Amino acid sequence: MTAYPQIVLDNRKHGETISLADYGRSGGYEALAKTLQDYSPKEVIKIVLDSGLRGQGGAGFPTGRKWSFLAEDAPFPRYLVSNTDEMEPGTFKDRTLVSINPHAVIEGMVIASYAVSAEKGFFFIRPSYDEVERSFQNALDEARRAGFLGRNILGSRHSFQFVPHRSAGRYICGEAKGLVHALEGERPHPNIEGHLTSEGLWGKPTIINNAETLAYVPAILRNGATWFKSLGKHEGAPGNKIYSVSGRVKRPGVFELPSGTSLREILEEHAGGMQPGFEYKTCLPGGASTRFVPKGLHDVGMDFESLKKIGPGHRFGTGAIMVFDRNTCLVGAALNLIKFFSRESCGYCTPCREGLPYIEDLLQRIEDGEGKEDFIPLLKSMSQWMDKAYCAFAPGAVTPVLGLIEDFAEEVHEHISQKKCPFKKSKCSKP
Repeated sequence: MTAYPQIVLDNRKHGETISLADYGRSGGYEALAKTLQDYSPKEVIKIVLDSGLRGQGGAGFPTGRKWSFLAEDAPFPRYLVSNTDEMEPGTFKDRTLVSINPHAVIEGMVIASYAVSAEKGFFFIRPSYDEVERSFQNALDEARRAGFLGRNILGSRHSFQFVPHRSAGRYICGEAKGLVHALEGERPHPNIEGHLTSEGLWGKPTIINNAETLAYVPAILRNGATWFKSLGKHEGAPGNKIYSVSGRVKRPGVFELPSGTSLREILEEHAGGMQPGFEYKTCLPGGASTRFVPKGLHDVGMDFESLKKIGPGHRFGTGAIMVFDRNTCLVGAALNLIKFFSRESCGYCTPCREGLPYIEDLLQRIEDGEGKEDFIPLLKSMSQWMDKAYCAFAPGAVTPVLGLIEDFAEEVHEHISQKKCPFKKSKCSKP
């Protein structure tokens, strides 16, 4: 197995959380001290922008550019939020990261707060991550006692304080604008018209970054933008990336690898290949709201730019690779996912509220052996209309459905022609 330099999962030990002392021995909080002493906020933003670091929560927006959107004369207070809600099925990288190395996220948050002059923040975490939250709180207490949080951090003029916030436990709470309302104690509707850098929490400027994104910031400030870019597999895939792999592989788990590592290498080397008796069929490359990878594309790079080149609608997402074997019914898999998204819709806009249950019903009929050929263009048309929804929730929800009917259409046709699920011995029955 090819070994690569580890940044945020360095010193990883099974079942253990890296303490402040261990983190310090590997250079922890050196980047924060250097930042507060040597760099202006503008210089920090420039370094992060030059590094090519992109948001790891799914959208892949350049981190430095997001920070730069906050105007110098923007009002105070300004808020910084680490989004660790991670409610998408198949995605568990942030849970692993925070369990292993919470101080990397904390140091990244403090540096980011300096870059955007934020003095208050929140660590927004999924409610079921009880042990993760406890580990993070312990690390937060360690950092506070050591002077890395609070007033005049390390003798500087910068002050920053933040607290963990347990999510309400719905998928939409992790959507950036829904998250803002959730923190405010409101229903998590994504109905904020302006950009969050000018109209965020309680109407004030707010920056929201994924936990993994923030964890890479200290290493970038410590080693430089050029160093970080050189870690990736190609120019369009800078730095390292945390990949999570689930499904019928020998070693499901979480792996920190160069961004742009091929699907073949991730599955065959790091995840150990398919389990005995199972043959690879396809995967979702970045969680439940990404598209099934077409047949034969084992050598595609797992990064934002490489996936985009496959064709319209293909996204890298969170890097959560969900593997499906030859015996898995993709109609059933897509149905399972659309049921989740239909249930998790906040109900704010018509396309999402009405469209997702309609698509679910069509898929259920096909899976039950009651489908018709004219369901297929109807599924495609309805799925394409989801981009009229208010936020990215609905378009993401139907992405696996579009992949199913466009790249694995033969399975849909088999369900319809055989009037049953061909992957089951008898006619499918409703759960």
